[in-house]
Amino acid sequence: MRAEDDASYREFARAKAMSLRRLAYLLCGDWHLAEDLAQTALIKMYRAWPKVQRKNTVDNYARQVLLRCWLDERRKPWRSAENRDGKVPDQPGIDLDPALAGRATGTRDLLLRALTQIPPRQRAAVVLRHWADLSIAEVAAALRCSEGTVKSQTARGLEALRAVVERLDAEIAPVAGRSV
Repeated sequence: MRAEDDASYREFARAKAMSLRRLAYLLCGDWHLAEDLAQTALIKMYRAWPKVQRKNTVDNYARQVLLRCWLDERRKPWRSAENRDGKVPDQPGIDLDPALAGRATGTRDLLLRALTQIPPRQRAAVVLRHWADLSIAEVAAALRCSEGTVKSQTARGLEALRAVVERLDAEIAPVAGRSV
């Protein structure tokens, strides 16, 4: 790769790494996996950087590569063998984990927990449409499906998200001593 391309890629990676990581977290619900996905996407982008940079579609391409990395990760056989019921046997204190100490409680946490419980394609459609603020056509291109599929997956995803939020809120309300 030419020195100019390498320098422009470094600048892009420096500017977009955190936003890619946040998007990956919304897709997968795990900060460690999100970091891995963002790094994998950046590595794949480095390989194709001269072509991508010439087309001026760098941000769209980055989101699409990240989405593909996440979907590929979901297909790996070791993922399905893993017990991911969301219940950890021992809960550490919030003050012991720096990632949890700075995190706000309440609606944000509830929404992030709920996002992890909706199907992957619906989650991708909801996150890309409402968090990344992409148009229906852009989401359809990223997911490689029709615009009608994006609309239906987004609607179903929002419906599923509402149901999960209501269920989780009902579970939390008696524990926290608040009324629903």
